[in-house]
Amino acid sequence: MTPLSLEVALNVQQELQNRLDEGDRLRQQQVQRARYEAEQAQLRYMRVDPNNRLVADTLEADWNNKLRALTQAQEEYQKHRQTDPQKLTEEQRTQVLNLASDFPKLWQSPTTTTKDRKRMVRLLLEDVTLLRGNNITAQVRFKGGATRCLNLPLPLNGWQLRLTQPDLLNQIDRLLDQYTEGQLAAELNRRGCRSSLNHPFSAQLIRGLCRYHGFKSRQQRLHEKGLLGARDIAQLIGSKPLLVDYWRQQGLLQGVPLNDKGQYMYERPEPEAVKQIKMRTRFHPTEALS
Repeated sequence: MTPLSLEVALNVQQELQNRLDEGDRLRQQQVQRARYEAEQAQLRYMRVDPNNRLVADTLEADWNNKLRALTQAQEEYQKHRQTDPQKLTEEQRTQVLNLASDFPKLWQSPTTTTKDRKRMVRLLLEDVTLLRGNNITAQVRFKGGATRCLNLPLPLNGWQLRLTQPDLLNQIDRLLDQYTEGQLAAELNRRGCRSSLNHPFSAQLIRGLCRYHGFKSRQQRLHEKGLLGARDIAQLIGSKPLLVDYWRQQGLLQGVPLNDKGQYMYERPEPEAVKQIKMRTRFHPTEALS
């Protein structure tokens, strides 16, 4: 228990006690007002000429109404006196002290409303001075006399808030070496990542980010790794480009997905694989078409 948290606890206790006292005081005022009005109604009735029965009857009815209002106010007062505690119990004081000793937990609790947090801040802080320059300097003075100086960045503009975070962009740039745009979107969603507008990722969104930030395309990355397209592989193996994927399915070519449309780029085949492809094409020319 620090002096600051102790002071917070005592302030909270005092505020709760003040609220109880204020409620009791207001109810006492209602009783006093009702009693005064009943006494005034009685005086008016006592002073009226008895021969003036119309006025006397009216004043008597008013007196009776005031007496009923007084009785009701007294009953309400006694009812609240019995149900509302006039002082904090030891158990309540202990609960307050426990809350004060774990201020961050209380502040971050989902049951703590914005209004409650504002009240907590008023209990904690004496004053705050803000200086705006290239950043924001906040000079904070606490109720207990302690002070603290905070250097905070300027708040971002709307368009800046919609920018994707740099660390996420670096992650996307790195993962494009391993995944297609659709696969990368699924992987980011699996990791719990979200766009700057808190939307799940899609292949279209990945494509737009790559184009906006000038990232290398998937095809460029695979080319830099030495992979070839279907036309280049077809020339190497003496086959048609449309048949290249067939030889990949037969296990004679090693392919890497280029996109989410079923297109591939291929590693340079070994001489033995080229020999088998040419031999099978020569002796079984209809194999690839079956």
